[in-house]
Amino acid sequence: MVIDEETAPVVELIFQLCVEGNGPSNIARILKERNIPTPGTIEFQRTGRTRRYHPDNPCHWNADTIIGILEQDAYLGRTTNFKTTKLSYKNKKKIENPPEKRVTFENTHKAIIDTGTWAIVQKVRAQRRRPTRTGEVGLFSGLVFCADCGARLYYCQTNAQARRQECYTCGNYRTRKQCSSHYIREVVLHQLVLQNLQRILAYAQYDEDEFVHGVMLNKSALQRTERERGKRELEKQERRINELDTLIQRLYEDHVSGKLTAERFGKLSDSYEQEQANLKRSTKALRSTTSEAETKEDNVQEFLKIVRKYTEPSELTPEMLRELVEKVVVHAPDKSSGHRVQRIDVYYNFIGEVDFSPEYVETGRGTAV
Repeated sequence: MVIDEETAPVVELIFQLCVEGNGPSNIARILKERNIPTPGTIEFQRTGRTRRYHPDNPCHWNADTIIGILEQDAYLGRTTNFKTTKLSYKNKKKIENPPEKRVTFENTHKAIIDTGTWAIVQKVRAQRRRPTRTGEVGLFSGLVFCADCGARLYYCQTNAQARRQECYTCGNYRTRKQCSSHYIREVVLHQLVLQNLQRILAYAQYDEDEFVHGVMLNKSALQRTERERGKRELEKQERRINELDTLIQRLYEDHVSGKLTAERFGKLSDSYEQEQANLKRSTKALRSTTSEAETKEDNVQEFLKIVRKYTEPSELTPEMLRELVEKVVVHAPDKSSGHRVQRIDVYYNFIGEVDFSPEYVETGRGTAV
């Protein structure tokens, strides 16, 4: 495979627009506004085929086309085989294979998209960013989480026209009243995240070697904690799987001896087998996670590659936010001092949370303390 010099810049643009926080529909609209021809139009211009060509609207991009491009790992310079299969030679219908049945070959051709951009795009795609009734999407939508229940904080707009009234509130509180609101205004969140980001960038740019050393020490400690916790949970689940094997065997013996009716045997065995199947899936995931924690290479250099693009930022742009920040965790406000003080934790792509003192703000006035 060789790079198509005419269309490669369009692929790069689509990925960059996604990094900036644009969804597939919005990206399709932007491409149309810029009069960029669709793949079907390019195919018609080169071959005369009309199967995907719409002469009345040659630059009308479809959101599904954008999604297909954003999920195409061939742009990384790799080839993935066995993506689909057929039930039998008689049935021609193709079905998608699960990831574990696919085979990927790295460095089979020149890449268009680097691995860092790909990772950020897949993270952005996994986040649900719902627009408000006015069609507006918050700058932090999909990135902000509740420290207590783990739910996303949703972007809300008040009836007031002032931007300072826009805020984020816990999804579980908003829909089921199962948590506190964790209410934080967007202008305050913007201030805190920018402060934290400025400190990180200054630290990384002032002394890269020291920054890398500090991050690696922090990640090693976190990985050890995660690995030990994962091992304990794995051992617990494996013991339960073995217990279920014994229980199922005893059920079968009781059924054969007549101590259990067929109906009772069926219900109990189905229940045990379902629990065992769920546990086996869970243990498989835990083994994978534990293995990754033991062998994962640090991605600090990927983070530094992005950091070098920004010097002393005075404003937080969507592109900067999506490239650098993995998530923001918002804690419940503390009013014990007589003031409404709130804490946030900022986690960065590739490196997680950097061990600075956490950011606090007196949210009643919107000034950092």
